[in-house]
Amino acid sequence: MKTLIKNVQIVNEGKIFKSDLLIENDSIQKIAENISEAADKIIDGEGKYLIPGVIDDQVHFREPGLTHKADIASESKAALAGGTTSFMDQPNTIPNAVTQELLEEKYKLGAEKSYTNYSFSMGGTNDNLEEVLKTNPKNVSAIKLFLGSSTGNMLVDNPETLENIFSKTKMLICVHCEDEATIRKNTQEYKEQYGDDIPVKFHHLIRSEEACYLSSSKAIELAKKTGARLHIFHVSTAKETNLFRNDIPLKDKKITAEVCVHHLTFTNQDYETKGKLIKWNPAVKTQQDKDGLWKALLDDRIDVIATDHAPHTWEEKQNPYTSCPSGAPLVQHALPVMLENYHSGKISLEKIVEKMCHNPAILFQIDKRGFIREGYKADLVLVDLQKPWTVEKENILYKCGWSPLEGMQLHSSITHTFINGHLAYDNGIFSEERHGERLHFDR
Repeated sequence: MKTLIKNVQIVNEGKIFKSDLLIENDSIQKIAENISEAADKIIDGEGKYLIPGVIDDQVHFREPGLTHKADIASESKAALAGGTTSFMDQPNTIPNAVTQELLEEKYKLGAEKSYTNYSFSMGGTNDNLEEVLKTNPKNVSAIKLFLGSSTGNMLVDNPETLENIFSKTKMLICVHCEDEATIRKNTQEYKEQYGDDIPVKFHHLIRSEEACYLSSSKAIELAKKTGARLHIFHVSTAKETNLFRNDIPLKDKKITAEVCVHHLTFTNQDYETKGKLIKWNPAVKTQQDKDGLWKALLDDRIDVIATDHAPHTWEEKQNPYTSCPSGAPLVQHALPVMLENYHSGKISLEKIVEKMCHNPAILFQIDKRGFIREGYKADLVLVDLQKPWTVEKENILYKCGWSPLEGMQLHSSITHTFINGHLAYDNGIFSEERHGERLHFDR
């Protein structure tokens, strides 16, 4: 099977250039002007931009055990529509993926149900070091540690256990950094005043800058001490950005950072209109924090953009503060939202591709993905920057059926998404065949 994309603007490795691109079977065969080779399918890319598929290094697709909120099929389909071709799912499902057997059960589900490429992280606990050390770095994305509360038994708060994991595993370690003692103390103070229905506008003061910085700085100190390869998820404060470096190439960094789309989009002022729909952990914080995150993203102290896609049902999000779960869905809208920032002059197309496609591939050492190169897997996305649409109930694909972005007008549309050379999404129409593959890592 050969597909030829003609006359398209390719955005790749810091450049934008007009070219043709030929896909053969699952890979990019040729990138050149005026390819005249016969093809089974020809797509006219005139006026559109071709980028590598987005790689989202942090999602919660809720399967197994929480499929009333979301599942691998529904959310990977939403990802396709948003130009995300690979995801890395986190271990706090039910049961938690904290043994090799449970982890492989998730991979079986991925093989059966995912429309996109997939990987599932191994979870660490206070008492599963032996299982963590069995993890294969070639076909598992990372070890995930929650240094703040999570689903089930996944809070890792034993200093000796942490040091053991950091010093003994050769895997990339991804961490959620919030200091649990600080959060509990703050929560109790607000509960004494408001009971369980604490106004959500205080969320960023409960899950505070102090809670985030204390935890992140400790994790980084431990990584430096042990030589561990550490990646800090969803940095949410300007203060934390000063913990990271931009004076060495990403491939040589031992300590890296991620920022999420919602922390680049919302501030605590938005709690007034969005309420608990934008209750995330770590919390959306102040305008000063948002500005600091943007600065660090653009000067390369922050390496990747992700979603922390974490759906809950509408009913669950209506609960009082203390029983309202944190998290919201984002994979369908992450790239279009970032393209809004391109339209407003905040970030270039090249930088968006670097942070959402190239850098996750470099950081996780993903084999033959994340770039538009001959011989690489054909995970590709066609974007029309002049095709506006509005986020509405009718076009939301998440199983939970809602988005905190409802009513937002977006100026760019994803028109085509290719997975391993197969056209999986074409202007709102999905291929019902699944062509996603398990990600492999060049480690």
